[in-house]
Amino acid sequence: MTSTPRRARGLLAAGPLMALALMLAGTLVTTATPAHAEDSSDQEVRLRKLEAEVRALQRQVFPGGDRKFFPQDATPQTGPAAAPQPGMPATTPITDLLSRMDAIEAQNTRLTSQNEELANRVRILEAARAQALSAEAPPPAPPPAVGYAPSYGPAATPAPAAAPAPRPAARPAPVDGDLGGQRAPAAGPIARPSAQRLAGVQAIIKPQTGDAGEDEYTYGFKLWEAKFYPEAEQQLKLFLDHYPRHRRSSYARNLLGRAYLDEGKPREAAPWFLQNYQGDKKGDRAADSLLYLAETMVKMKDTNRACIALAEFADTYKTEAAGRLQGQYNSTTALAKCN
Repeated sequence: MTSTPRRARGLLAAGPLMALALMLAGTLVTTATPAHAEDSSDQEVRLRKLEAEVRALQRQVFPGGDRKFFPQDATPQTGPAAAPQPGMPATTPITDLLSRMDAIEAQNTRLTSQNEELANRVRILEAARAQALSAEAPPPAPPPAVGYAPSYGPAATPAPAAAPAPRPAARPAPVDGDLGGQRAPAAGPIARPSAQRLAGVQAIIKPQTGDAGEDEYTYGFKLWEAKFYPEAEQQLKLFLDHYPRHRRSSYARNLLGRAYLDEGKPREAAPWFLQNYQGDKKGDRAADSLLYLAETMVKMKDTNRACIALAEFADTYKTEAAGRLQGQYNSTTALAKCN
């Protein structure tokens, strides 16, 4: 009877100490739980962000989202990363985190391997396509046979004894019916030039001023000036083929017609004069070509067309008719005897 009151008094005396211990334990539990929860939440956010980046990488590498490349989406996860089934012991957050990281690394490895495989296939296909295109490409055409050509300087080699015929140049056809569709007869075989003629052509030196187009035209002009008309014609055609938009193109067409006219081939000359006038009526030598066309018609005894050309010249080029070309205009008008 006496021990019971003493034990009760001991418990009463120990009561405040016990209450204080319980309060401290509750405080520690309350404080530790949020810290652990906050740490787990931060890891969960980072893990979700990493998973989202992997899914974005999947969509970039495989835009179609083919299930062939996403087996983890088609079948439930198995192994350590699978969600615990009822009745199974729950895993710790660290174990679950490591399992999910392993799954992400495996998925990333698989994506890298598939990307490299696709890149390798693309390289193989491109190589096969390039090989097929090279096999289908036609062989390069052999250079055209060149016959007798004028020399470009004294060191040029004379043409061989049996020189083939020169490559025919495209002849300009009349743009309208002014010439009645007249065409020059087919040219016969070209005679082999004499040694004296070859020496004369070789004596004419081609200029080297740095302007290739200007040099080609000037060389043709020098050949015409030296009365080597066939050589000048070939050189001027070469210039027009390579430099059709050169500032000397109007000069070259007009001079080419004059070379034929001086050689006694008015039918060959007329298309060049007509083309030079009708192609660009404001060209540097368009007025000259129209006047030479009238002169060519006079030599072909076609005074009707000669008078038409003279009338058009007087109407279109009044300044030239009263100035630079006045003498030639008056003489040609006198020969045509236009009413």
